[in-house]
Amino acid sequence: QVQFVESGGGLVQSGGSLRLSCAASGFPFSIYDMAWYRQAPGKTRELVATITTSGVSTVYPDSVKGRFTMTRTNIKNTVYLQMNSLKPEDAAVYYCHSPTRSGDAWGQGTQVTVSS
Repeated sequence: QVQFVESGGGLVQSGGSLRLSCAASGFPFSIYDMAWYRQAPGKTRELVATITTSGVSTVYPDSVKGRFTMTRTNIKNTVYLQMNSLKPEDAAVYYCHSPTRSGDAWGQGTQVTVSS
C-alpha cells in the first residue's frame, strides 16, 4: 500500500535550520509531483512546497520563499525539505504527499518546534 514516512523534525531555535526527509512507497514515485504540507494546532493544512517529477521546478508560498528548499531523489523515492532561518510561525507537523494522489492516506508527519 501507499506509504509516506516523514522524519527529521525536532526542536530548533529561531533562526536555525532543519532538513526533513520523506520516504514514499507503494506507487511509481518518479512520475508524480510531490509536495510538503504543514499543519499547526487549530489551523488548516498548508501547502509549503511543491516539486515536479524531475525536480527541476519548485513552487513555494511567500511565507517560506527564500528560506525553504524542496528537492527529491527519485532513485530513493525520497523528497527533502531544507528549512533555513526558521521562525516560530514555522512550527507545525510537516507532511509529504503527492498533490495528484488525493486518495492516498497521509503519513504520521514530523513535528517541527521553533523556540523564540
